[in-house]
Amino acid sequence: MEDKQITVTSPLLPDLDEFNDLLKRIWDKKWITNNGSFHKELEAALCEYLKVPYISLFTNGTLPLMCALQALRITGEVITTPYSFVATTHSLWWNGIKPVFVDIDPETCNLDPDKIEAAITPKTTAIMPVHVYGKPCATGRIQAIADTYGLKVIYDAAHAFGVEVNGKSILNAGDMSTLSFHATKVYNTIEGGALVYHDEKTKKRIDYLKNFGFADEVTIVAPGINGKMDEVRSAYGLLNLKQVDAAIEGRKQVAVKYREGLRNIKGIRVMEDMPGIRHNYSYFPIFIDAEEYGMTRDELYFRMKEWNILGRRYFYPLITEFSTYRGLESANPVHLPVAVKMADSVICLPMYYGLTENDIDKILNCIQSGQ
Repeated sequence: MEDKQITVTSPLLPDLDEFNDLLKRIWDKKWITNNGSFHKELEAALCEYLKVPYISLFTNGTLPLMCALQALRITGEVITTPYSFVATTHSLWWNGIKPVFVDIDPETCNLDPDKIEAAITPKTTAIMPVHVYGKPCATGRIQAIADTYGLKVIYDAAHAFGVEVNGKSILNAGDMSTLSFHATKVYNTIEGGALVYHDEKTKKRIDYLKNFGFADEVTIVAPGINGKMDEVRSAYGLLNLKQVDAAIEGRKQVAVKYREGLRNIKGIRVMEDMPGIRHNYSYFPIFIDAEEYGMTRDELYFRMKEWNILGRRYFYPLITEFSTYRGLESANPVHLPVAVKMADSVICLPMYYGLTENDIDKILNCIQSGQ
């Protein structure tokens, strides 16, 4: 075995000399946070790249979720997915909102629209789906349900940077969409995030909320929070935006090679590209049928570790298995058979720009030789 460790992800990094040039400009101005020039430039650049009308930058990807719930005055119960990163549900809990979990679609791992209506109660005020692995949710069907019942829709689009459906940004679906720019994402600002919405009035409200509620030097209009992105990460983000298309194309080539190498292995299921979708290849999950493959998901996961390959069981455990949520009626595994099955069978393979042919061959050999 080679000694080199293949990590599950690796951050997209800007050119260091270019970054230093921008740092010098920041040092010269001595304006390092509070809506500086690079911050304004990045918001404008992201609006153009992502094909969205308005965006607010944040210091991470969790605060946009929390502020979206505040801005839309969501209360009571919100229908959401058990198959996500915990930040999705934590944002509800921090706002005093009860999450109501609904099962997922086995093909996309997204919230199953067929299960939503049965979970609606008089206390339901919103639906919070997740575009899992960057695969678009059934946004039309979800919106139709929301319109019928007078509900808001907030999409956790942490995985969906740059994803488009028939040339239109997935981020324009619903009332708001949130993004994560964490180091592990397709596009990163080290830590960071954003909130996308439809009108200028909402932008003003969000920008107040993420800056303690300040409208001006002496006026507080809401009990806000500190969610601002600084100039250093804004500059970093501007440089990464210039190379994100090349990174996505590199990820696509990795996905193509994985599919070619795995398609004929019994007991391994991969996700195919969806027609009409511009994918970002943020993750490459495989799903293991232990009976057909001859090895359980966990056995393969630890075998990969022995080969110095770090996969990730993403998402496992389900959010509903954590102590904060497991007591909720909707968290009962009996109600979530598909989510339980997916969580128990998934491994996300290493996926990033710069993964070499030798790396890919080693990963495929590990999986192929496991049969």
